[in-house]
Amino acid sequence: MRGRTPLAAAFLLLATACATGPSLENQGKVTAPPGDSRQLTVGSAGFTESDLLAQMYVLLLNQAGYKTSLITVANRELYEPALESGQIDVVPEYAATFADWLNAKTNGPDAPPVGSPDLDATMKALRRLVTPRGLTVLNPGRAVDQNAFAVSASYARRHHLKTLSDLGRSGLKVRLAAGDECVQRPYCAPGLRKTYGIDITAVDPKGVGTTQAKRAVQSGQDQMVLTTTTDATLDEFGLVLLADDKHLQNADYVVPVVNRARAGAPGVTKALNKLNAVLTTTDLATMNQQVDSWRRLATDVARTYLEDKGLLK
Repeated sequence: MRGRTPLAAAFLLLATACATGPSLENQGKVTAPPGDSRQLTVGSAGFTESDLLAQMYVLLLNQAGYKTSLITVANRELYEPALESGQIDVVPEYAATFADWLNAKTNGPDAPPVGSPDLDATMKALRRLVTPRGLTVLNPGRAVDQNAFAVSASYARRHHLKTLSDLGRSGLKVRLAAGDECVQRPYCAPGLRKTYGIDITAVDPKGVGTTQAKRAVQSGQDQMVLTTTTDATLDEFGLVLLADDKHLQNADYVVPVVNRARAGAPGVTKALNKLNAVLTTTDLATMNQQVDSWRRLATDVARTYLEDKGLLK
């Protein structure tokens, strides 16, 4: 990394970005050829996984001959307009979540979701939404960060559980540790009941993948916890994921999103596609663990991973 934008400057940059984004009358008109600025700003959303991805983007782009800086902005409502305006050039995103967010921004908060478990359909919808905004979504790789459900390893052994379908067929009553929104979200309690027939008796509002939620399942107070597929701490709590074998969760594959006018040329795509070709969900979980549990710096973990995979000289 060649430099991190100071926090005060970051907010000034983003305030400017929000004021200078594409005008509505120009949306939908993609006339300029893809640009290839040699100085690029990579954005991170501020949580561990986003930081790791952004650091890897920086290192790969540097190697490809670009001069890069990295900025951390934890709010999509701020960094997405900055991406449109070219104040930020590259960000790591998640296909289904970003598609639904842009769909709500474009068509209103009550617009039907466009993200789905179908990756091809999700990517088609996402590309349709980003193009009028001057953005390009690169191809997804193998890594996906989806909502996931975990139970204690002893509970899984006792009841012969490997999948969410197994849990539904068991008829067991399940108290679920999750965010309070789980009561209404279709991917959570309602979806578990409808798709898998799981008898969710209550949602214990302890948050998504929090230590408190995992301890509640570890102790037997709750039977299952909502977390993510890249949660690296499950072993520490004696928990295991149950496979989403009927694909309740959306296709939240990691996708780089770039400003087309500044970073849409083949050089950026080629550099970032090297990562997409090798990065897996397990790799992300392992790197998250090194940062969150082992307290290693994200930039060191990112560099070591790329070197181990032969992507950095």
